[in-house]
Amino acid sequence: MTTPTTPTAGPRRPVLRVAVAVAVAAGLLSALAPADLAAAVAQGADRPAAAGCDDPRGRTAVRVAAPDSPGSHDDWKAADAALAGMTDPGYSTSALAAVRQDGRLVWRNATGVADLTTGEPADPRGTFRIGSATKTFVSTTLLQLVGEHRLDLDDRLECLLPGIVPNSTEITVRQLLDHTSGVADYTQDPAFDDRRPEWLDGGRFRHYGLKDLVDISRRYPPAFRPGADWQYSNTNYVLIGMIIEKLTGRSWNEEVTRRIIRPLGLTSTWMPADSPVVPGPHAHGYEKTDTGPVDVTLLNPSMAGSSGAGISTTADLTTFLAALLGGRLLHPAELAAMQQTTDHGAGRYYGLGLQRVDTPCGTFWGHAGGFPSYVTMMLGSADGRRQFAGSTTLYDVPDQQAAYAAWTKVITTALCGPQPGTAAPATDPLR
Repeated sequence: MTTPTTPTAGPRRPVLRVAVAVAVAAGLLSALAPADLAAAVAQGADRPAAAGCDDPRGRTAVRVAAPDSPGSHDDWKAADAALAGMTDPGYSTSALAAVRQDGRLVWRNATGVADLTTGEPADPRGTFRIGSATKTFVSTTLLQLVGEHRLDLDDRLECLLPGIVPNSTEITVRQLLDHTSGVADYTQDPAFDDRRPEWLDGGRFRHYGLKDLVDISRRYPPAFRPGADWQYSNTNYVLIGMIIEKLTGRSWNEEVTRRIIRPLGLTSTWMPADSPVVPGPHAHGYEKTDTGPVDVTLLNPSMAGSSGAGISTTADLTTFLAALLGGRLLHPAELAAMQQTTDHGAGRYYGLGLQRVDTPCGTFWGHAGGFPSYVTMMLGSADGRRQFAGSTTLYDVPDQQAAYAAWTKVITTALCGPQPGTAAPATDPLR
């Protein structure tokens, strides 16, 4: 058994970094949909900007018969085998996934080990860092404020956070939510490169305020004029967090907890500010180095803030999506706005904190997430009846395409049943 080591500053070959984790999380989206299905999806319409400023632990899969709905099937042995396909080749140290149908978990399983030192098996009920899946919680919170007439989606950023970034007089709230703002992504800065010994040795424990992250993004030029193109930028959702704080007088973490986590009874979901701990039973995340695996589970989540600091479980994520897509968290107008998508190529569609995914068994909505080592995917049917959530701790990924294909197979098999074959997607920079 391989034992994690203390990081050293010696020679190191390229290792798994955040960009790889998030690329796997996002790149698989294009592989979930047959090309003809993806091409049939209409692009979101251009939007003019506003002119002014106004249970006991268990380690076996749960299998319960459920009524048919998009993606319904009953072949969970294939799903179990697909999940094992993440750890058998060594792509991941652990993987866990679940499917909820009509409010009940009908399948849940885990594979691999939670801790390389002890060999403890991964727990299907375990918690994990959800990365950018946090964005859907944050977007839902902001859209609740829109529904309360606290702001409008076409309000200018300059009116809410004056002078905060270049082009703020042209950027709208909607453009932040759907990544058409052109604001530079702060994570391109070397400080967030987890290949660097400085990050492993202590940089991962540094505190960042939301404004700190925005200031880092300002070191880089805008990617394009607002509304002219699409490019994923974590800075967009840091700015959304700042807007939530300004409008409510509470931190974004508190507001998400008050409006979503507590009302839904998501007892294993947190939006931490600075705590480095992953509460409850959880799989550790590791970075591969020349001297062996380095445990990077402990880190300061403020490096992601409102763009990706969340922690949750498969049970809680599926509960959240069931409530969101079932219409229990947003008014119809705001939920419809959330599902107005922008085409960003290769059959990938992004709304306001939701990604549209056309699978072999129907259309699903959700979000991918990536954090050092951790990769998350949550998807739900538009009718709110069926949901998938999964997490894997990537470790040794010499072949990204193969890792994409393996994780895609888990998702499509769990949602749709065994498939004849799943092509690996192209690399995508979504974080």
